[in-house]
Amino acid sequence: MSRYDRPAHQVYMYFFKRGGWEVQFLEVDLKTPLPTKLTFTDPKKIRQLARRGGAWRDSESRQMLEHAIETGRGGI
Repeated sequence: MSRYDRPAHQVYMYFFKRGGWEVQFLEVDLKTPLPTKLTFTDPKKIRQLARRGGAWRDSESRQMLEHAIETGRGGI
């Protein structure tokens, strides 16, 4: 059984560019922050997190992520 076949804890990942790329995670209610905060210099890491978290379901999802990165902020 793949780890991707098991039900997962769903979270919302919010990211924005401020010097580097800052990433924060929220519970599904979008109010409760999780303690993990990350900072990256390269947006490739955001793409990698999205892919590993299962957010790349289809072409539209990938395009929305790319648009958010170009804008400098977004979430999935």
